[in-house]
Amino acid sequence: MTDASRKSKGRLRAAAKPDSSVDLTRLLDIAGGFSRQTICVAGDFVLDEFVSGEISRVSREAPVLILRHRRSEIYPGGAANAAANLAALGARVLAVGAVGDDEGGRVVVDCLRRMRVDTTRISRVRDRVTPRKTRYLAGWTHTTEQQVLRVDREPSEPLPDATRGAIAGGLRQAAQRAAAVLVSDYGFGAATPELVNGLRAKRVTLDSRYRLLAYANAGVIAATPNEAELEAAYHERIGTDAGKLEELGERALAELGAECLVVTRGRDGMAVFERDSSKSAAIKPAVHIPIYGSDAPVDVTGAGDTVIAAFTLALAAGATYLEAAHLANYAGGIVVMKRRTATLTRAELEAALRREATAQR
Repeated sequence: MTDASRKSKGRLRAAAKPDSSVDLTRLLDIAGGFSRQTICVAGDFVLDEFVSGEISRVSREAPVLILRHRRSEIYPGGAANAAANLAALGARVLAVGAVGDDEGGRVVVDCLRRMRVDTTRISRVRDRVTPRKTRYLAGWTHTTEQQVLRVDREPSEPLPDATRGAIAGGLRQAAQRAAAVLVSDYGFGAATPELVNGLRAKRVTLDSRYRLLAYANAGVIAATPNEAELEAAYHERIGTDAGKLEELGERALAELGAECLVVTRGRDGMAVFERDSSKSAAIKPAVHIPIYGSDAPVDVTGAGDTVIAAFTLALAAGATYLEAAHLANYAGGIVVMKRRTATLTRAELEAALRREATAQR
């Protein structure tokens, strides 16, 4: 091992130490204010479908498994999952976006309505496919299911001008009533930098799958990319290089013109980059938050939606960026221990905080 790699691994081990500055009582107080917040979620509403089957045999037609269908389950995905998480945490949610005028669109909207999400600003677009991600899971009767295939259905045409206009109008209206606007950009056209730029909102947070840097100077105050998305934005690999992580994190924060960047890193937790308000154009040293809970998640589907939802709601409830990141870290750690595209309640979050406080004492 070279001296450089030893130093890099040493920095990563040091970064993994828990951040002692977090006040769990303060986090509980912030969570207690969730139900008083109104959050607008603008973006791409997706349907997540899970099809479970039991392996019956190998096909004689081709070297593939034959699955005997057991059950199908549907959940709100993408921006709809972020909205569902906000609602489960107790916030009032105003949804803005578009779905197809098809069964998938109807199911997504119905799911959100049952969670008391305001869906009046979700446009139904004729002859458009609602994005749907179908995951096929296989297993024996008494074994853990494994994902063997995913099939995505995506719209092939851009949103009509009239729909984009309706989304822009609905977003302007909702932003005036909300403590924060959460932008969930999955690349299907309902969330764009142009839509956000110039938006008169108290605070705008961003989760963009493919074009993080396209939102530079668009008024976003914070973003929550995962490490792979940060790597893709700069066509560089981070791996175990703590120096590269901090270089790209600081660079993205500066280029976005944002105040905070939270990079989610799977089993390695989070890295929080924040501007130093006391120094012009300066960035504080990165704070590394270790993962909450197990490093062997049950299902990571939609975990990023949970993180941005909890982070945004915490900011609206008065949290600092670091406090919001800690709450989002707890929320993400809880939800990845659930199967499918899951949500967590405020009670679950508060219970985790209380257990942690008891353990520390």
